[in-house]
Parts: sequence; structure tokens; C-alpha cells
Amino acid sequence: MKRREFSMSAAGALAASALALPTGAWAQNKKPEDGVEYMTLDKKVNVDVPAGKVEVIEFFWYSCPHCNAFEPKLVAWIKKQPADVVIKRVPVAFRDDFVPQQRLYYALEALGKVEELHNKVFLAIHQERVPLQREEQIADWAEKQGVDKAKFKELYNSFSVSSKARRASQLQDQFKVTGVPAIGIHGRWYTDGELARNMDRALQVTEHLIAEARKK
Repeated sequence: MKRREFSMSAAGALAASALALPTGAWAQNKKPEDGVEYMTLDKKVNVDVPAGKVEVIEFFWYSCPHCNAFEPKLVAWIKKQPADVVIKRVPVAFRDDFVPQQRLYYALEALGKVEELHNKVFLAIHQERVPLQREEQIADWAEKQGVDKAKFKELYNSFSVSSKARRASQLQDQFKVTGVPAIGIHGRWYTDGELARNMDRALQVTEHLIAEARKK
């Protein structure tokens, strides 16, 4: 979803092009071109991984239909990555009303519930049509998943979660994220479905850039 295209109707119209399979063999085999299928950042972003590791960030928004469609492909891709690749998820906030879902992700992280409930958030929004735009809606949903509501709200409003949400917004700006889903590679490069033409190709571009990061 592009940064300025927030209506669900516009998002639905874009989903096919953002997530479609490559249209020809050239897309599979062609070496990614800087400035075409990915961008090299003008200013390197600090990475938060040990030496010898490569950091890959997925920028997402729970209410984005593109991100929902991309999620199973990303999960399958993550499972194939070697131990030196560290994948992190960063929820974006292009507007203030995105922040509740940023906090939702980091509250789940604080509870150790991301692996269990991350996909269920997508399911609730996109298939079950559960409204998860405000704190009370989110807390009610979390309680239905077996999470203590008071503990969830305490973490949701904690300094730690607030700090992580602010840091997420800083990262989105540093990587110059223009739409989601998008991928930042080792603080140096950025790609998304628009640049790479689709997210399948974006993952191929990411693998190329992971190899480049190892060289450096």
C-alpha cells in the first residue's frame, strides 16, 4: 500500500500488481539493478545485529491488504534463511491513527506472543472483519485470545512500547519507506513491490543484497 493511498478500495486495486508473480523468466534471472529494483540509501542506517549477521527488516501495517497477502510468502521465505540472516518486523505509522496497531505489535512482542498471535491479527482484520483501530478494541481482542486484558493494556501503554513505536517510525523515515510491505536490507538498501514490480521479485532482490552485505 502506497503511503498516501489509505482507502481500502484503492488498496484492493493495487494488490494484484504488488503481489503478482513475475511475468517472465527475465524477472527470475536478471541481476537486480540499483535505482530500478532497489535503492541504495544516501545515509546508512545503524543495524542492531552482531558482527557477521545480516539484518533484514520487513515494514508492514496490519490493516494493509498487501501485507496480509504477503505474510505467508514471507513466513515461507524466512524459514529458508540461514542462521546469519536476522529478520525483524517493523510496523509503520504513516499517520497518527496507525499508531494503535504499532503498539499492538510491540505489546505482543513484550508478552512473547508474536509467533502465536501475529498472523491471527491479520486474520481478524482481513477475514473476520474485527475492528482493531483503537486501544479498547485491540485490548478486547487480545483478551479473547487468552491474554490478560489488564496486563496487555499496561504493556500497550508502557514506556518501552511507546519507545519502540517511536523507533519504528524513525526507521520507516530513515529507510524512506513509501509503501508497505517493504524491505530494508542491512541498513544500506530498500526495496518494495513497486520497485521490484512484485513482492516475489522483491524477495529475490533481498537475497541478492544479503549476499552483497556478506561481502562487505
